[in-house]
Amino acid sequence: MCGVAALSLVAAGCGSDGVSSEPSTTDAPAVSEAPEATDAPDAPEPTQAPSATDPPETSEPVSEDDFTARVTEMGPPTGAPIKIGLVNTEGVPGLDFPDIRENIEATIAYLNEHGGMGGRPVELQSCQAKGSPETSQACAQEIVGSDVELVLLGLDLFPGYPTFDAEDLPVIGLLPILPGDYTANALFTTGGNATLGAGMAGVASEQFDATSIGIISADADGSNASEAALTASLDTIGIPYVSIKGGVEETDAGYQGLMQQANQGDPDLLITLYDEPGCIGIIRGRVALGIETPVLASSACAAKEVIEQVGDDALGWTFLGAQTNDETPANALVREIMAPTLGVPADEIDPASLGLGGLGIIQAMTLAKFADAVTTAGEEVTGESLYEYFSTTKESIWPSGLPVECGKAAAYPSICTFEFPVIEYTDDGTLQPAEGFEVVSAFEYLP
Repeated sequence: MCGVAALSLVAAGCGSDGVSSEPSTTDAPAVSEAPEATDAPDAPEPTQAPSATDPPETSEPVSEDDFTARVTEMGPPTGAPIKIGLVNTEGVPGLDFPDIRENIEATIAYLNEHGGMGGRPVELQSCQAKGSPETSQACAQEIVGSDVELVLLGLDLFPGYPTFDAEDLPVIGLLPILPGDYTANALFTTGGNATLGAGMAGVASEQFDATSIGIISADADGSNASEAALTASLDTIGIPYVSIKGGVEETDAGYQGLMQQANQGDPDLLITLYDEPGCIGIIRGRVALGIETPVLASSACAAKEVIEQVGDDALGWTFLGAQTNDETPANALVREIMAPTLGVPADEIDPASLGLGGLGIIQAMTLAKFADAVTTAGEEVTGESLYEYFSTTKESIWPSGLPVECGKAAAYPSICTFEFPVIEYTDDGTLQPAEGFEVVSAFEYLP
């Protein structure tokens, strides 16, 4: 599952703590060796693609900073509550993501003191799936029976789409996981492995003009899925590669061995799909071996904990989907949202270290931003109107500024964002946008 954690909006790590198997309700306040390169798989036929028409007429798009400033000044919402369902996978070894739910709950608690969703306080009905079709279906049935207007998916491997469809409930997810998600009657804020792999292929082609690539990844289900998505995109654009796989965890010597094997053919670029512990080993291993080949990695390798340990050994590394840690109004708001949940002062919180849970904040705040736009247009905020706005708007995901483009890829109709920020480690010891190549679009490189 760590293979899907490198996303376009936050530096994502795979962490977990706390297990809760019982459904819960958050009420609103009263008022308030390497495989052979193969042909790319055929794209599935799209089914029930969301509308890709022009959005309804609204006022000028609101910038992230403007919305962030406005929401901090709003008082408690006074409208009728809007009930939203959430299905998330928790309590299973390797599939335990309570931080997604907890961070959504923290954001909703904040919004219920600051404008809600378009003036409506939010009630969250959550259910924890256990990584099986049966538990996902049980959650779907429970959520449907809870009189919700909108369904959110955290990480759910087997969403109960037919159950939601039968009740005409709109579904918005964090990221697609299995192939069926890409053509489901749903919208996903991020593109998961499909856009991760395609984005990496785009950086390899456009930024490095690579004609050969060495790939390093763990031989585990999640990493193998990420590697398959990457190699499918590389096959599509005709860049040859060698893919070397190691253990989920290796010794320093083990990481050096993987790096050495991947670099044997003198490739133009190395790509690693390891997460934080592997990032540290591979970053250090490259320097120890004297390898000068540039490396592209996911946002996990740009995590604060990694950079603090490796320092200037990260020179020559580029990161896809990571954000700089510059102080911004959005980062200040994230700290304020999370301080009560984490039980620490806001100034001690690093937004980039929130991992997948950070996506929960982004999801809820993006919906609040879109609800604000619906209200500004003089329309009623409902689950359906939020979904419709999401499916047609040309605005951006909070707080990244990355455009929403639902339905842009016919073979992946549920994906709503295709662009990734690209950053690099610089001589002054900071992470900055890659010079001359700050954003890459995965769209052109999808298999």
